[in-house]
Amino acid sequence: MRDTLLVELLTEELPPKSLARLGEVFKDEVVNGLVRHQLTLPAPEHVAGFATPRRLAVLVREVEAEAPDRRVEEKLMPVAVALDAAGNPSTALLKKLEAKGISVAELPRFSKRMDGKSETFYCTAELKGAKLAEVLAGIVSDALKKLPVAKTMRWGAGEAQFVRPVHGLVLLHGSRIVPGSVLGLVSGRASRGHRFMSGGDIDIADAASYEQTLEHHGSVIPDFTARREMIRGQLDAAAGGRQWLEDAALLDEVTALVEHPTVYEAGFDEAFLQVPQECLILTMKANQKYFPLFVQGKLTNRFLLVSNMRVTDPTNIISGNARVVRPRLADAKFFYDQDRKKSLADRVPGLAKVVYHNKLGSQGERSQRVAAIASAIGARLGGEELARQADQAALLSKADLISDMVGEFPELQGVMGRYYALHDGLPTEIANAIEDHYKPRFAGDSLPRSRVGVAVALADKLETLVGLFGIGQVPTGDKDPFALRRHALGVIRMLVEQKLDLPLAELIAEAEGAFAGLLTDKVSLAQLPRFVMDRLNGYLRGELGYSAQEVEATLGVDVRLLSDVVQRLEAVRAFAKLPEAEALAAANKRIVNILKKTAAVSEQVDLELLREPAEQALHAQLTAIAPQLRRQFANADYEAALLGLAGLRGAVDAFFDAVMVMVEEPAIRQNRLALLGQLAALMNMVADISKL
Repeated sequence: MRDTLLVELLTEELPPKSLARLGEVFKDEVVNGLVRHQLTLPAPEHVAGFATPRRLAVLVREVEAEAPDRRVEEKLMPVAVALDAAGNPSTALLKKLEAKGISVAELPRFSKRMDGKSETFYCTAELKGAKLAEVLAGIVSDALKKLPVAKTMRWGAGEAQFVRPVHGLVLLHGSRIVPGSVLGLVSGRASRGHRFMSGGDIDIADAASYEQTLEHHGSVIPDFTARREMIRGQLDAAAGGRQWLEDAALLDEVTALVEHPTVYEAGFDEAFLQVPQECLILTMKANQKYFPLFVQGKLTNRFLLVSNMRVTDPTNIISGNARVVRPRLADAKFFYDQDRKKSLADRVPGLAKVVYHNKLGSQGERSQRVAAIASAIGARLGGEELARQADQAALLSKADLISDMVGEFPELQGVMGRYYALHDGLPTEIANAIEDHYKPRFAGDSLPRSRVGVAVALADKLETLVGLFGIGQVPTGDKDPFALRRHALGVIRMLVEQKLDLPLAELIAEAEGAFAGLLTDKVSLAQLPRFVMDRLNGYLRGELGYSAQEVEATLGVDVRLLSDVVQRLEAVRAFAKLPEAEALAAANKRIVNILKKTAAVSEQVDLELLREPAEQALHAQLTAIAPQLRRQFANADYEAALLGLAGLRGAVDAFFDAVMVMVEEPAIRQNRLALLGQLAALMNMVADISKL
């Protein structure tokens, strides 16, 4: 019999930051278990998952009470292994049959057929279809074990363990209770309504009416997505033309805290607006889960809160939340006022007491290294004045780490440094660079606003990469505790997107020189350029959308400047569209393979040894176009340099049709290899076109 299945686990308040993920995994694992037992088909349109602060639930339509019987065929072992020389069952076969509960008397019924190169025994068996009543509790138990839960707990006198105590289990197939026990609870039909807006337990008449029953009789919106969109709509309405803080993580967390959301508006004393708005926003968001309100991007003294109750008179809810947030904002104002009593420059000596890494010294020593690297980068980018500004900004960049505000809210490092720098009367460029030196902090983040910020940001990331690689802290697999992949991507984005004429190899060498003998793992440090180039490969393919072939061709040659890699890629893309491209790419691959087999090739071609008309013609054409192509390459006109290769196709094809390179005469062979060497050098100036 086919019907709708409901599985609901009633718990105490689940972790809000992971609720959505818990609900998704629970749904998927329950469905996977049903599919595995052939009790339902893998049809997403038949499945709904539910997650509220006090429940995880899954609804699956078209579930069988009993799966049909089925015939299965299983490979046992090769006949040569299964039978001994006399044709009797071997010890290996007897053990296999015993493990599977198959009688040796069934041997004549086994089928034999070829499996690869060996004849193999196959066993056919009739399997009884699984019964929902017998397997459902096991499916649910297995699903709970696979949830992404860091720590579990015990409750009461039992031995059951889960992320939170569990108090109820609903297993319904249609209107019938499916018998079973999970985490020590016996299944039933009693669900639970809203903690305050309902009378408590609610009987679910049948699985299909689950969502409607909870909404109408329990004042619970069980669907996580529906609840989130309900909150979003209420926030839009309550904002009334103002902007509310659109933070996806905060919206998800608030959705996970309520079962019946209602949005109210409250406010705080305007005097608190003297504190930087980032501090107030973070206080309201992180501590109170409020949504601040803005007018034209500027924070107001009003905010929206999401309550788990809908009441006729919300005065107490509104005043209570306004009262609760006041001491939080007062703390932020106190920290801000206290921090401004001491300048950033006066805080710098205190960094000597803050450990950065036990092998790399303190934050004070780190700031000195970053300043040295930033000054060198600044000199390259803008001369002496930019070098001086970069040095000053770098020395002050970590000073806010020992401020009260950043001690309370680490997320504000850099942001508070900027405010305190402006309060100290420092130039805007220096203040902005202090904040911007952490950028880009995540995928899609903005880059530093000025060349001063770029110099310090590059220096900070290079110091981190070189320092940690230099002591053997290389990311492995998915483990990257120091976010070195993110730092490498930040370096790449600044060099590429801001077209900085700074060679990567020289930047790494500059950073290495700032460590004065601290770097002990030269082997790991030597891996750093390859690590950055691997990140560049992923960035070009993932973020910028170039194909694997285009990227491999471009990065297949020595790319001195990352700033021109996009220009090279565009040239490769244009070249690949030429009708001559495929033939030239194939010829280039052939040339590279020939040259690989030769120990040394002369750079000079002896005209007297060019015997064949085809090799004479190729040399003449190379000699004619080489100066122009090299000039175009030197001027970074990569597209013209690559497109200019098209004219070589006829001469190259004729050469390989008429000329044998690896002849017996050593002088002629070496001369032809030298000609091919010149051709390869010209073809691979911009990119390795053999990869196309």
